[in-house]
Amino acid sequence: MRGAALAVAAMLVLAVGRGAAAADSSLTDEDVVSRLDELLKQSWRDAGVSPSPTAPDGPWARRVCLDLIGRVPTLDELRAFFAEPPHERRAWLVDRLLGREYTVERSRWDATQWAILLVGRTGGMRNNSPIHRESLEAYLGDEMRANRPHDEFMRELVTATGSVRPEDPDHNGAANFLVDKLGDDAVQATARTAQLFLGTSVQCTQCHNHPFNEQRQNQFWELNAFFRQTRFQPIREEDSNRRYGRVVNRDFMGEAGRRVTLEGEERAELYYELRNGRLKVAYPTFIDGTPLADVMLDRGVDEGDSGRLDVVDRRAELADLIARSDEFARVTVNREWARLLGYGMVRPPEDMGPHNPPSHPELLQTLADAFVRSGFDRSRLTRWIVSSRAYQLDSRAGRSNADDDPAAGVTPAFSRFYLRQLTPEQIYDSLVTATRADEGLSEEEADRARRRWLRQFTIDQGNDENGEATTFNGSISQTLAMMNSRVMRRATNLRGGDYDNQTLLASIAWDDTLSDAERIDRLYLAALARKPTRDELRLAQSLLAKREGDVAETLRDVWWALLNSNEFILNH
Repeated sequence: MRGAALAVAAMLVLAVGRGAAAADSSLTDEDVVSRLDELLKQSWRDAGVSPSPTAPDGPWARRVCLDLIGRVPTLDELRAFFAEPPHERRAWLVDRLLGREYTVERSRWDATQWAILLVGRTGGMRNNSPIHRESLEAYLGDEMRANRPHDEFMRELVTATGSVRPEDPDHNGAANFLVDKLGDDAVQATARTAQLFLGTSVQCTQCHNHPFNEQRQNQFWELNAFFRQTRFQPIREEDSNRRYGRVVNRDFMGEAGRRVTLEGEERAELYYELRNGRLKVAYPTFIDGTPLADVMLDRGVDEGDSGRLDVVDRRAELADLIARSDEFARVTVNREWARLLGYGMVRPPEDMGPHNPPSHPELLQTLADAFVRSGFDRSRLTRWIVSSRAYQLDSRAGRSNADDDPAAGVTPAFSRFYLRQLTPEQIYDSLVTATRADEGLSEEEADRARRRWLRQFTIDQGNDENGEATTFNGSISQTLAMMNSRVMRRATNLRGGDYDNQTLLASIAWDDTLSDAERIDRLYLAALARKPTRDELRLAQSLLAKREGDVAETLRDVWWALLNSNEFILNH
């Protein structure tokens, strides 16, 4: 069965030509999800594992809202969810979140995640950065709203030219991906493109063959040759210290400054050095060993290794090779599976290959095949995964699957939902959603407050891979930021009466139609999408007694504790 699946995948991938892949109208979401569930059940049987029970509806609704729109659900959204018939409400919510009503929120969240993948959290945040982050996020938002097929989206990023500044006539937001990666002979452009779209970590093979896997030094430089027609052009702001950039194409004359003619063909060579000091020559060759010269020869072009743009646009050809490769579909579905379920079937998703086999090979291939057949539809891919049995499971392990803990180093069985910490963006957006802490702020003020809060958690690594690190890891700094931030102070404000822009806390505290138990219920639902347990309700009532009936201050204490709880900052 494994061989048959690979054969089908190969035929599907070979069918993808220049431009978007045509979607297979016979492919149904129900069939895909059913097949995924069959493979999951078989894997659990083979491992002798019983999966956790289905997660409660409230926490599941919170989970899917966090994953699809980047925030917790509001009280009104939870009421609408619970008003649906129990056996229909999960499909109803997925339809709603992936539908037109949430297009703006969903595309903004997707754009945020893709911006982090493409340029990190700090890209475009410093004066010496050539990235224009706002134009990148605007471009990504448009792409996500249109649900652009993923192969088209990849092509736009890999082949982009133009200025990153919106006011320039050649503005192209997609150029932000490569604009800061073209120095040092486009080493970073090569490495990041391979990681994102091929699931291949080639950066450490610049200088030598990889000691532990099949990657070879020549593969890095042969892939790098596709970027040698591309240059960075600086743009300096006249009235500020900002420096932006433009991506331009021009003829590549070869590293010797002239093209070498071999057997009557012009060839633009590049050279790399072996560890013994010998120089080797490289021409554009894809990671599967396909030389660009052979691709062009099939089209009747003899000088495929020429660096002349009027003969061959190397990056355009690279994008075609990526789209036709099996790796492109596999890394995409594996990354989305990891995003939604906490771990990929290959870990890390940027290091796929024979040296790092998937935990569930047939499941991965089935999902990749369906993704290709869908016309590389990212929205449908997301729908399949959140509709799968694995995504419905509770995060609590039972006796049978207590050892299913990838955090302890074991291979994931996906027999339960793995706890994971919310991203800084999810935390902030969930805080303001749950508390209504940004009401009364203008859009500009709210955006400025968000950026200020997020900036404290990210630092530059300054390495050769545009690396950065986040300090948002449950540390003391994060805890103090949550406790003492401006947004937390606004969230726990008890202003009431005639004040127009009340926080959620104030609206509940000053509502005389609610009982104390109903007030506590609403706070728990807003923060955690569940009602308090008996013990939690009893504790709140004892606090109220100690406060001698001061309901508002008691509610403030409960609300502050909920927002600073582990349960609030975890996706579970």
